[in-house]
Amino acid sequence: MPAVQSRFVVRTFATLVFFSVLAGQFWRSLFGWWGYGAIALVIVVSSVVALVKLNPDWMWSRFPKSLIAFLGLATLSLAWSFYLGASLIGVTLQWATTLAALFLALCLSWAELLRTLAAALRWILALSLAFELIVALFVRQAVLPFWVDYGTRNVPESYYWTRGILLQGGPIEGIVANRNLLGFVALMAVIVFAVQLAAGTVSRNWGLAWLGLGAFVLLLTRSATVTLAAAAVAAALLFALWARRRPPEGRRPVYLVAAASVVVGGVGLVALTPQLLALLGKSADLTGRLDIWRSVAGLAAERPVFGWGWVSYWAPWVEPFEGLAVRRGVVYLQAHNAWLDVWLQLGVLGLIIFAAAVFSTLWRCWFLAVDRPRRALADTEPYAASALLPLLLLVALIAQSLAESRILIESGWLLLVVLAVITKRQQATNQRMP
Repeated sequence: MPAVQSRFVVRTFATLVFFSVLAGQFWRSLFGWWGYGAIALVIVVSSVVALVKLNPDWMWSRFPKSLIAFLGLATLSLAWSFYLGASLIGVTLQWATTLAALFLALCLSWAELLRTLAAALRWILALSLAFELIVALFVRQAVLPFWVDYGTRNVPESYYWTRGILLQGGPIEGIVANRNLLGFVALMAVIVFAVQLAAGTVSRNWGLAWLGLGAFVLLLTRSATVTLAAAAVAAALLFALWARRRPPEGRRPVYLVAAASVVVGGVGLVALTPQLLALLGKSADLTGRLDIWRSVAGLAAERPVFGWGWVSYWAPWVEPFEGLAVRRGVVYLQAHNAWLDVWLQLGVLGLIIFAAAVFSTLWRCWFLAVDRPRRALADTEPYAASALLPLLLLVALIAQSLAESRILIESGWLLLVVLAVITKRQQATNQRMP
């Protein structure tokens, strides 16, 4: 019984970790930065304690080398950082998020990981819809985050917690205060709930209900970024299922068609950008992203090799970030492209290492999804369904990284580390087995 109770505590804490990184803005809007900091501190300390007490079976030799190199370079950049104080904060946050990710990857079984992630996603979706409904029915006006004083100036629309327009059909921001973030959470929920349904780990009726809710929230966010990410996930799923039906030596057509699809899709995306933007309700400058990208690229070119120093979230109170990305009174704290952000902060060297970390993980996720290993990834779930999840989640993250920098911070970085570690462990397990 004590063992059962301890696993319940571990799973409950894991759900809190997933909830807090996916909906960090909920805590910040509710309790302010100091309250959020206290919650984050508890999570990081508890993660370290769990790693020590549970003593997971792990060898550092199996830790993804590219992730070690990226974290090492980010830490080493303190030596040449243009903004040492901000870099100290950024590096600390990067390591803190990594420690929470290691707790999830090393202390939970795959079945527990999937279960706790699904639970956190359900909480975010349910609370977001309840929050939007309460505001729309009773408050009937836009709501600002608590503990923030904007004075008497006009508050930009994007600073509101929610605009309260659920009954007008949205778009909605939910508890995460951003429709792109809520849309990505909804996309993840659709992926996870679909995998659970296919694996038979949830009842069919409840599974379909939550899957429908995830799709409903996804539609209400009207996020163009997430729409494109969903298309990429659908394409990855189709190619993975096709590859599964062919032996390893007969997959050349799959790879040729996939490569051609990427080229044709990229060319088509560029050629049809104006029509796609009009269809998705976006401005010709991608909601100001083109200006931000030009500014970031110009700044990165001044220190192209090693960058300006790691900072994670931009620090708007220091140069060169002060005034770097301001649009309609909104101060942006990211480059809205993870690859540009890495080039800016860690230079070409950091970009190469980051690409190695992402695409080596994608490589492992792909073969985990299409090849049945000698021992299944999941403990009790049907392998065919659960093994697709790392690939689909990572494809969604990569697609999002072209328009957002979330893969470098909070939930994006945590998920990347978790996927990198669990696929590396699975690879090592398969290689050891006769």
